[in-house]
Amino acid sequence: MQQHSGSFILPGAPNPSFRELPWDSILLWVVRLRFTISSVQILLALSVQFVLRIDLPLGWIFLIAGVTAVSNLALYSYIQHPQESWKLHPTSLVTLLFLFDTATLTILLLLTGGPTNPFTVVYLVYMTLSAATLKSGQTWVLGSFSTLCFGLLFLFYRPIAQLEFSHHGSGANLHLVGMWIGFLITVFLVATFAGTASKLLKIWQNSLLELQKSLAKKERMASLATLAAGAAHELNTPLGTIAILAKELEHQAEALPVHPDFAEDCRVIRQEVDRCRQILLKLSGVGPNLEAQAQDRSSLADLVTEIRSFSQRLGHPVEIILQDNPDLDAASFVRYPVFQSITALLKNAADASPRDLPIHLSIGTRDGRVQFRIQDHGSGMSDDTLRRIGEPFFTTKEPGKGMGLGAFLACTFAEQLGGQVFYQSARKKGTLAVFEIPLAVVSGDPIAL
Repeated sequence: MQQHSGSFILPGAPNPSFRELPWDSILLWVVRLRFTISSVQILLALSVQFVLRIDLPLGWIFLIAGVTAVSNLALYSYIQHPQESWKLHPTSLVTLLFLFDTATLTILLLLTGGPTNPFTVVYLVYMTLSAATLKSGQTWVLGSFSTLCFGLLFLFYRPIAQLEFSHHGSGANLHLVGMWIGFLITVFLVATFAGTASKLLKIWQNSLLELQKSLAKKERMASLATLAAGAAHELNTPLGTIAILAKELEHQAEALPVHPDFAEDCRVIRQEVDRCRQILLKLSGVGPNLEAQAQDRSSLADLVTEIRSFSQRLGHPVEIILQDNPDLDAASFVRYPVFQSITALLKNAADASPRDLPIHLSIGTRDGRVQFRIQDHGSGMSDDTLRRIGEPFFTTKEPGKGMGLGAFLACTFAEQLGGQVFYQSARKKGTLAVFEIPLAVVSGDPIAL
């Protein structure tokens, strides 16, 4: 990953341009720009009329500004409530707006001095906007139309004596002063646009980075699912063989005068093998696919019962504390990802904690989200470990005691459910792992997560 000027670009990723930004943001900015231009036009007309004592057709100027304002209100309504039956492509809509604004600007200039009006430079504002947001063909269309309109100013316009080039008066020529003011306003508008475009571009680049991170995680999940399915297929045969031999040993133990516990041990082996085969069946099928597991739901009580059963097999004491909350009691959880995530975090906590100290699991709600808070009594994690926890195949355990996938799967499942996993750790004080997912309440139905 490379970093450039505060924004991030992944190697090989296309460099996003302003044309790729969210068009809702662009159109809303165009609305604000058009209101600003209309307001400036009215203020300038009033200033010239009553301060400089230059006669202007204020009625026509106000009418044109009013038409622009009405069209802007219609544009804002269009953005907020688009009608699919007549919705235009954003680039076509912006092209029509710029053509309309260029035409209204031309009419205003025809009424206020034509080519002698210093605000002819405003044509460049629309050209700059077009070059940044529209396709090249649409920009050339607008450029040709602007050139034609500017040429019309030389043929038909209402002259203003104070703006004519031959006019001489005391002090600076009014035309030159007006050109300076017009240039100043144009610079302000273009600079404001460039700043806004730069901010939106950075937002878009950051969004692209997050999307690429999400895609990379999904690709890793797909690879793990494929690996799990292959391993399940390969392990199914030897497990089947073990189950058959355990059953035969059980029958022989019952028929022969051997140690009384031998038959029971064979029975336990066969049961555990059957349990392993059930787990492998899930891996070889849908695996960690949330869509396929969406119908497999559990209430909080059932989920806690499963967690208690797991803690007994874990061989480490687990204290479970439940928050008294009606919404939580009525919740319905997507069983597979939630159960797998909590048990993975409990395994990590058990590996980190001394055998004589229990793990504390508290379940409650906070700010509309369900939190499973798992506190161990280990030695804590370093800052480097905290930064890397959740990466696939990263583990601090001894070789053979862990693959570094439990925390990764918990983080991935939480993100797929709209939540997150975060950690708090202090040296010699243990680690707190929090599995957090949204609590979405649907009237009359169980809570869907």
